[in-house]
Amino acid sequence: MVKKRLLAFVVVVVVLFGVIAWTSPSILKEVKLGLDLKGGFEVLYEATPFEEGGQVTPEALKQTAKSLEKRINASGVSEPEVLPEGTNRIRVRLAGVTNDEEIRELLAKPINLTFRAPDGTIMLNGTDFKENSAGVVYDELNRPVVTIELKDAQKFTKVTTDLVGSYLAIYLDDEELSRPSVNFPITGGSAQISLGNAERAEAEELRDLINMGSLPVKLTEKYTQSVGAKLGLDSLRDTVTAGVIGSLIVLVFMVIVFRVPGFVAGISIITYAWLLILVHNWMGATLTLPGIAAFVLGVGIAVDANIITAERIKEEIRTGKSMFSSLKAGSKSSFRTIMDANVTSIIASVALYVIGDGAIKGFALTMIFSIIVSVLTNIYLSRFLLTMLVSSNAFMKPKYYGVKEEDIRAL
Repeated sequence: MVKKRLLAFVVVVVVLFGVIAWTSPSILKEVKLGLDLKGGFEVLYEATPFEEGGQVTPEALKQTAKSLEKRINASGVSEPEVLPEGTNRIRVRLAGVTNDEEIRELLAKPINLTFRAPDGTIMLNGTDFKENSAGVVYDELNRPVVTIELKDAQKFTKVTTDLVGSYLAIYLDDEELSRPSVNFPITGGSAQISLGNAERAEAEELRDLINMGSLPVKLTEKYTQSVGAKLGLDSLRDTVTAGVIGSLIVLVFMVIVFRVPGFVAGISIITYAWLLILVHNWMGATLTLPGIAAFVLGVGIAVDANIITAERIKEEIRTGKSMFSSLKAGSKSSFRTIMDANVTSIIASVALYVIGDGAIKGFALTMIFSIIVSVLTNIYLSRFLLTMLVSSNAFMKPKYYGVKEEDIRAL
């Protein structure tokens, strides 16, 4: 029985480390690096209305950010980060970009929503529509239709009269979005754009673009930061090297001081690091220097959880209890302390995420997920592995847990 339980422990650890070794190369390859690690540039824009007395609404800011992202994607830049911030700011992060001046010129151009005749003549633009008047309804065949309302009904009547039997194409910048037909003159200033067999999501996207076009904003560059590719790679190399060296020192320290619990803690911490990177990729998050700082801090919290548990077990062993009783009592008494610390850390991270912007949000989000993963690995996984070892009766002497025989008191 002893050999079987010890063999079960070895099998679990070997399988776990085998999975980690097998999947780690592909996981690391999929990690998206931020501009501070990969190089690129970041721009913060302030949005102001074109027309005097206008207002930048959250919807307009969000749709402007969407249009900027479309424009960047069309330029060939992959995976841009375009994020609305506050009430009138948009932050653009582009990693791995070398032609930053060209991209900045592209972004500085006003977003231009136009309605054009077949010969390319601009007949209407975004400012001709009533604010947030576009909507989505369904026709008699249950197909999505976009409804629009114009400010000047007579202008719309003239445009549709001139184009009867033709079409009025909708463009965002120079990209054609739709080409609705004009079958008869439209009076009253309202109309419907039929999209054929398009999905509702396509209709909603067109609705949002038209609403955005009726609230055009002017972007003013307030802040810019460029990071060279070599500087980013140097930062990544130095950060990873420091993190690996620090982690190895901590793992060696745990084994020397806490013996068997320290060895189990090492297994849990390695598993924790692997799982956290896996979750990071699953979220589609971008790894930045603040994110790495949160990652390293999470390792420290994970180590702290294992130290608290190991110390509680040592205290129970010194009272003269059996190894199994010491493990059970030590794990139980340490659980509340560890959870209290983790809950307060999560509360602080949530506050940072709600209040902060940009890199602070990334740091806070990484911290929240690192704490959740730490609880799963450094509490439950550690306890499971320790229980397997103690149940095998292979490591029953106090010295295997960092306790001297003379320090044990009789019950």
